[in-house]
Amino acid sequence: MTPDYETYLSPYTWRYGSQAMRNVWSEVSKRKLWRRLWVALAEVQAGFGIVQPEHAAELQQHMDDVDMTRALEIEAENHHDLMAELMVFAEQCPQARGILHLGATSTDIEDNADVLRQRESLDLLLPALQQLLQLFAEKITTWADIPMIGFTHLQPAEPTSLGYRFSIYAHDLLMDWQALLSTRQGLRGKGFRGAVGTGASYAELLGNENLTEFESRLSQRLDLPFFPVATQVYSRKQDYAVVSALAGMGASLYKFAIDLRVLQSSPIGEISEPFSKRQVGSSAMPFKRNPINAEKIDSLARLLAQMPRTAWDNAANSILERTLDDSANRRTMLPEAFLICDELLLTARRILKGLQVNQEAIQRNLKVYAPFAGIERVLMALVKAGADRQVMHDYLREHSLTAWAEVQTGKPNQLPELISHDPEISKYLPEEELCRMMDIGLYLGDAPQRARLMAETIHRALAIETGE
Repeated sequence: MTPDYETYLSPYTWRYGSQAMRNVWSEVSKRKLWRRLWVALAEVQAGFGIVQPEHAAELQQHMDDVDMTRALEIEAENHHDLMAELMVFAEQCPQARGILHLGATSTDIEDNADVLRQRESLDLLLPALQQLLQLFAEKITTWADIPMIGFTHLQPAEPTSLGYRFSIYAHDLLMDWQALLSTRQGLRGKGFRGAVGTGASYAELLGNENLTEFESRLSQRLDLPFFPVATQVYSRKQDYAVVSALAGMGASLYKFAIDLRVLQSSPIGEISEPFSKRQVGSSAMPFKRNPINAEKIDSLARLLAQMPRTAWDNAANSILERTLDDSANRRTMLPEAFLICDELLLTARRILKGLQVNQEAIQRNLKVYAPFAGIERVLMALVKAGADRQVMHDYLREHSLTAWAEVQTGKPNQLPELISHDPEISKYLPEEELCRMMDIGLYLGDAPQRARLMAETIHRALAIETGE
């Protein structure tokens, strides 16, 4: 479809998300699902002898013949999109028109279709997240031993490793993958329960004794388990669970992106997202290399984070057997939540595949900031050698502040020299030992091993689920 740029277009229509995800949430796809549900209903009813098989066959023959022009003409008059589609379907199936939608209410069709669309969307997101996790695992293994300065409170702290830092992002995303997989496996349809969930209309057709078998056959035909109880709609708690799981993944990718933005900033400059040759960073400042992809992730994820609130309201405000005040917002919330996640994964994968690591900047920052992290080691060693902790703390603090002031003006970090040449400190430890303790570029604990273990955990978890 060629977009009509003379009217408002959603950015998800053409800018964000994959075409596959857009197809899932397209109007035509939705109406084909509605027709599929009408056909399934008729076929199962035919099995109980209340619909003629040839009528179900006629519906099957026209199941994909969606006519948007005709449907919108009818909707302009009746103001009900599902009934408009039903009337178009009936026009196309003159023999079967009398049994279409027999016993059903609108949400018997709409709600089950919505769940099928959510399931199809998760079937697109889960492999994409799996690919991203595999890419993270590869990077973690490659970078496990590369030391770099860590930050707490946005202030230089102790060293970590590049691979270990990325294992933190991957750990969160693995949790998201498991949560989304569990969500997908737990999806349930409304079933076919009629106007208030009692199944009374179907009981009139089939008898109460056949209702369980009736729904069981529909469930099998659609390959969709149903909730054991429902009102006119399935519990909107399910929407809340789905959107919350999606938002959880958004939070993980948001942290990855905002950390990248900090680390790409010129004062740090250790890693950066890919920047193409013809890419423009700024209309006013041609020299800039703005982290536009990471910023896009944070922008979209921030919007996604608000959606569980709406889903919560929909669940909490579903008064008695049904209200319609969730209908309009679900038309945008559900597709946009999935399209945002689709775009987040596409963008994160593009960033990670082309991520640039500046080893010189990493070493520069280590040289400038890592000696300060050696103060604790020195203090402990001095006390073990017999020094007074408070006295030594004062000396070390004074030297640290002097060195920090020099560093802030762009001068080299002289802290190792200041400490090792202090006569009061060197009474307890020799100069060589003091300098050695201040060299903590490899003061990483077991971070490299834990990073590799995280990569192995990812591979193992994905292999178990995929059966590889």
